[in-house]
Amino acid sequence: MPIMTGGQALMRSLYREGVRVIFGLPGVQLYHAMDALNDEPGIRFITTRHEQATTYMADGFARASGGVGTALMVPGPGLLNASAGLSTAYSASSPVLVVCGQIERDLIGVDRGMLHEVNDQQDAIRPITKYVERIMTPDAAPAAVHEAFRQLTTGRPRPVEIEMPPETMAEAGSVSLLEAEGYPRLAASDEQVAEAARILNEARRPLIWAGGGVISSDGSAELARLAERLQAPVVTTAEGKGAISDRHPLALGALRLRNDPVAKEEPNFDVILAVGTRLAFPAWLDGQRVVQVDIDPAELGRNYADTYGVNGDARTVLAQLDSRLAASDGGASRPSFAAETAALRDRRRQTARRPEPQESLLAAVRAAVPDDGILVSGMTQLGYYARAFWPTYEPRTFITSSYSGNLGYAWPTALGAKVAQPNRPVVALCGDGGFLFNSQELATAAQHNINAIAVVFNDNAYGNVLRDQVNQFQGRTIGAALHNPDFVKLAEAYGVRGMRAEGPEGLEAALREALAVEAPALIEVPVGMMPTPFT
Repeated sequence: MPIMTGGQALMRSLYREGVRVIFGLPGVQLYHAMDALNDEPGIRFITTRHEQATTYMADGFARASGGVGTALMVPGPGLLNASAGLSTAYSASSPVLVVCGQIERDLIGVDRGMLHEVNDQQDAIRPITKYVERIMTPDAAPAAVHEAFRQLTTGRPRPVEIEMPPETMAEAGSVSLLEAEGYPRLAASDEQVAEAARILNEARRPLIWAGGGVISSDGSAELARLAERLQAPVVTTAEGKGAISDRHPLALGALRLRNDPVAKEEPNFDVILAVGTRLAFPAWLDGQRVVQVDIDPAELGRNYADTYGVNGDARTVLAQLDSRLAASDGGASRPSFAAETAALRDRRRQTARRPEPQESLLAAVRAAVPDDGILVSGMTQLGYYARAFWPTYEPRTFITSSYSGNLGYAWPTALGAKVAQPNRPVVALCGDGGFLFNSQELATAAQHNINAIAVVFNDNAYGNVLRDQVNQFQGRTIGAALHNPDFVKLAEAYGVRGMRAEGPEGLEAALREALAVEAPALIEVPVGMMPTPFT
């Protein structure tokens, strides 16, 4: 067996498992791991300006690429800073690998107060990780990395953390490296598929409710095929946007932000096929029978009682159901429901509240961004509105913070997405308050030539909070007004192109100009207080 340090064993194992990019911030406990990166030129290291950005970028990379995103940071405060991004990745079921340092090996658990010590840091992140592992000897690194990737690529994809003390990184020993392994997709049992197919076959009018699990399983083609066989309209969650193109004749678009009546109104859907979604809003249903497909068995029936659960990978189970239904109906097809779907889609659009200026500003962004462009919807008025009303045509082109709802995630997440998809436009919708959580990552964009675009809607406030205070507390406000920099000058100070756009027409023109240049850019859009985007 070859002799290598723990840091070398770690980095070589990561490379063998397919890691080609690490978003990180170096520090004293990581020196021997960082030095080992010199021996792995196939891994690109992108230095961030805050640990929070490491996991946001890794999350954006994972969701845009369909692979694993990797982040690296020092222990204690470094890991705690990164936990915001882990929270988002956990809520969005995103496969993010955290590689973290530790304090001195013999002092773990002693609680002496060593540099960066949090006793015990893994306890702090267990609620937002799927699996954690501590590597104490160099020869244990390959197996730990291998198990981390098994956890990341099987079952429900969620963050994983591995950590190594500095002495282990420096210590040399005999190490046996492992090869990456492919894992089969989880198929549902024949019994579950047969019963689910029977329920769907007997349904008079089924509706498909598609979530982020369709995206993470790359199941869009299988979803469309089954929808066409059943002639079932498809509504998506925000996380599931792009699972079916909004131009598909059976696409109803995304669920609204508040109490969407789609399952309750004509044409009286009698069975709901929920695929890759927690079905977190059971009140939006009206007593229908639900067939729920999910890779996480704990989600089956968790939120809705009248549920028949099918445990398996969304793409695999959709194919199983399609095959079973094809065999049972002898190839016969149901009457087309495209006209009825179009009518319902139009009715949903006409009855939805379309506030201004959100509607016009979002339309301007959509007009400028190509179909395959990636939009990261921040926690801001336009971002909220985009969850329901951004037309999405391809999978992995719409990214949200899911239920974590983190201010500040949009810009670094967009940078990670752009690293994963350098030939696609990537645009982040940011509010002024949220953007300043991670505005320092303009430096990262400039240093590493990451040509994403931040659109910053500036109302000099935490706008949602300010409006709600005004409306709910007789105009009494506190804590929501902000003092902002000149965003154009701020961008230029970092070496990033800065622009200012007035209104929808100005925004569309500025976006088209920015997209035509291979350079990172910030577009400031001055706005006033906006009406609520929630419908």
